[in-house]
Amino acid sequence: MRKPALWAALATLLTGMAVAAPAQAAVACTVTYNKTWEGGGGFGASIAITNQGDALNGWTLTFTFPGNQRITNAWDGVPTQNGANVSIANASYNANKASGAQWTVGFNGSGSGANPDTFAINGTTCTGPQQPQSLMVTPTSVSVPEGDDETFAVRLQSQPSSNVTVTTTAGTGDSDLTVASGTPLTFTPSNWNTPQLVSIAAAQDSDTTNGTRPFTVASAGLTSVTVNATESDNDGAQALVVTPTSLNVPEGAQAIVNVKLQAQPSGSVTVTPSAGAGDADLTLAGTAALTFTSTNWNVDQQVRINAADDADDDNGSRTFTIASSGVPSVTVTATEVDDDAPSNSYLTEFQTQYDKIKNPANGYFSPEGIPYHSVETLLVEAPDHGHQTTSEAFSYWLWMEAQYGRLTKNWAPFNNAWNIMEQYIIPSTANQPGGQSTYNPADPADYAPERNLPSQYPVPLSTTVVAGQDPLSAELQSSYGNKSMYAMHWLLDVDDVYGFGTGRGSSLSECGDNTKRVTYINTYQRGPQESVWETIPHPSCDTQRYGSSTGFPSLFIQGSTGNQWRYTAAPDADARAVQAAYWALTWATEQGNQSQLSATMAKAAKLGDYLRYAMYDKYFKNPGCTSPTCAAGSGKSSSAYLLNWYFAWGGAMDGAWAWRIGSSHNHGGYQNPLAAWVLSPQGPSALRPQSPTADDDWAKSLTRQVQFYTWLQSAEGAIAGGATNSWDGDYQQPPAGTPSFFGMAYDPDPVYHDPPSNQWFGFQAWGMERLAELYYVTGDTKAKAVLDKWAAWAISETTLGSGSTYQIPNEMGWSGAPAASFNTEGGTPGPNPGLHVTVRTYTNDVGVAAGYARTLIYYAAKSGNAAAKATAKGLLDRMLLLKGSKGITVPETRGDYNRFDDSVYVPSSFTGTMPNGDTINSSSTFIGIRSFLKNDPEWSKVQSHLNGGPAPTFTYHRFWAQSDIAMALADYGSLFPNG
Repeated sequence: MRKPALWAALATLLTGMAVAAPAQAAVACTVTYNKTWEGGGGFGASIAITNQGDALNGWTLTFTFPGNQRITNAWDGVPTQNGANVSIANASYNANKASGAQWTVGFNGSGSGANPDTFAINGTTCTGPQQPQSLMVTPTSVSVPEGDDETFAVRLQSQPSSNVTVTTTAGTGDSDLTVASGTPLTFTPSNWNTPQLVSIAAAQDSDTTNGTRPFTVASAGLTSVTVNATESDNDGAQALVVTPTSLNVPEGAQAIVNVKLQAQPSGSVTVTPSAGAGDADLTLAGTAALTFTSTNWNVDQQVRINAADDADDDNGSRTFTIASSGVPSVTVTATEVDDDAPSNSYLTEFQTQYDKIKNPANGYFSPEGIPYHSVETLLVEAPDHGHQTTSEAFSYWLWMEAQYGRLTKNWAPFNNAWNIMEQYIIPSTANQPGGQSTYNPADPADYAPERNLPSQYPVPLSTTVVAGQDPLSAELQSSYGNKSMYAMHWLLDVDDVYGFGTGRGSSLSECGDNTKRVTYINTYQRGPQESVWETIPHPSCDTQRYGSSTGFPSLFIQGSTGNQWRYTAAPDADARAVQAAYWALTWATEQGNQSQLSATMAKAAKLGDYLRYAMYDKYFKNPGCTSPTCAAGSGKSSSAYLLNWYFAWGGAMDGAWAWRIGSSHNHGGYQNPLAAWVLSPQGPSALRPQSPTADDDWAKSLTRQVQFYTWLQSAEGAIAGGATNSWDGDYQQPPAGTPSFFGMAYDPDPVYHDPPSNQWFGFQAWGMERLAELYYVTGDTKAKAVLDKWAAWAISETTLGSGSTYQIPNEMGWSGAPAASFNTEGGTPGPNPGLHVTVRTYTNDVGVAAGYARTLIYYAAKSGNAAAKATAKGLLDRMLLLKGSKGITVPETRGDYNRFDDSVYVPSSFTGTMPNGDTINSSSTFIGIRSFLKNDPEWSKVQSHLNGGPAPTFTYHRFWAQSDIAMALADYGSLFPNG
């Protein structure tokens, strides 16, 4: 059984600073104290203050820590600490506070103890809600040895006025995992801050599967917390169970790693910790070996890691190896959390946000180390479950770790992120049965038309429509020695909530995968009107175990059967990964650390090499094709040199046949001219693709993408939809008068229509952010011309309100079209006086706001535009007032959740089942083939809405959004170090 870890206190003293005495005023105030993170002997806190009295000309907040806490660094205030007594005076820039003003101070600290509960401003005690109540659960994931139990701790965040009962209940999962003790728990006004233990047991069984099960910790009126338990099977080989394998160690303190064995040994087992390469300030607190016997094998023993005080402000890291003879060793990465303040508060806020995302207790990552799409599970948007993930999330993770390396000079997390990406979301050769050895680039794929409605599927294959030639296959095979593709598949079911991995194990492997969790899946397959609410999830590797007797393919292609595999890449995510690699290389080179990234840069260049499939028409038809029988492409004639919506590849399980396709649809929001520049001859040689023609392809793509933005720019400045080479998805003739871009017809909402793909402002922010980075790096004047007009429009549609309020565009409406067709190599499209945008709704979405702010930051840093800088800063400052324990969020009202009952079209000829037994037939609904969602702790809110109640409100921590917030803070702090 796990024993509670002892926390070590920092001994660092924070020197007081003199401040001006506040002016006399009638003081009244309320204070809300939130602990924002906790772990490794440290914590962070945010204090929100509201002035309810007269205007203040200078202020000082005072309070007393109940325990041995010490402030190590603070922002938006000047701290002084004498023993447990703390005062935080105003900074030079925030001394004056009007009546009704709200502001926040924050700090990181060491030590432990209850939260302070009494505060004063200028000597007057504050009243009002000083602390919100919540459940504090540590950890939120546990590994339970088979035949034994494991514990997690529960306490309250603040003192209650009466007793609080907390229960722990088991969810759907491995029934061998149960609550052994600790439910219910009772917290009183006197013991509320004393952790109480809940014990999870794993029954002995005969299988070798490490089962999982969620447990919900709940109390009436409070937000529940999910603890994910994983059985550690003892029927297999011996192994070391080490928790955690990545941790932060506050400077001047220590953190703890717990070690035990997976299985009972027959004799004594010696385990030895040792320090590897890295920051010498991180050391083992003693080097004594650990001894496990047949009686204490499943009891945690502790390895302690110290972080010495130093004078630098680097967050150094070091690896430690936990080893024992005859079993695989385990590497632990420790990172020092420096207490020497960064150069400005925005860099401090980046570190705070980064720590929240990387804190295992906050639930952003799976046990495998994969970033979830969101912390919360009941979420339907492009993925239909929060614990799926996307190539988008992986690309943002890489980018965030590049920013972390920029500030800390620690590049191990960036390399690790790429390795995890390569392991789980880039299909290996084994995941591509047959290795595409039978793929014929002269006949890439049989033609299947796209239809507008799901009810028009399945569609027939045609062998009479001739596809063009694939000009990339031969040189990629020559460059890399095989025909396997190297690209991210766009969607993973990380927790295997659908269950397509059920049954995999030592006796069953599918497409090289014998693990139940982390399954490649797909959803969208049936034309532009197929919203997420009309999709049918299915496995990427279809062995006909689920669906109908022939699997799922016959839902999409007439007469098609299972025993085949297929993957789909989202080019904007792969391009973003290249973009992140460029910045990692740039910043590491500035530090002299570029050699640490050599292997990863080669992989990024390879990813960019294969990304060229995104330049090609779906069936390698030439641009300007207006009939399925139009001439097939040869050489590179079918390349649009833009980033299209997807490319895909697949084949038969026995390797008898294989195929590859591009996409005929190009969206303005998917372009990435910086990635094109990086991979071109102008970019760094370390990121040069190996294929002999790749860099020239990307040079041409760079010019074409900037031209595309210019051709799509509205009279106001926003960027319109895109262009298609396959009108109506079937190479039809576009309406008369439709302007074209290098032969491709203007499409106001390419790819999907429910909702229209051109209405979301997020695509504006994403696309322009990449263009702004290109302008920042190269000074491209054509990029600047587009940005000048776009930024002026976006800023004019942005409102910065008081406190944390702001609004930016959300949904847009469009009218008109580009003024003329364009097909001039090296030319510049003219203005579009008849192409217009209208902002229909506004939002305070934090993820989009962060991407938008980053656009303005890079644009302002290069151009000197004061309005862009001020708007970016204004957005960041307001978002920082929205900080919570897991990140920066705003509530979202989901009116579209009335579509859970929407019908999903299934042809009457198809009958099948999902892995959980849900029936798939002509009466299916969205929730009907996803009935497991009804077990989600938040489902009652949706059900109430379906019963006629108001639209439900949720707060989501999306990985991409929280990462982009962190990076916006790092960008502003780095590019504008003086604020």
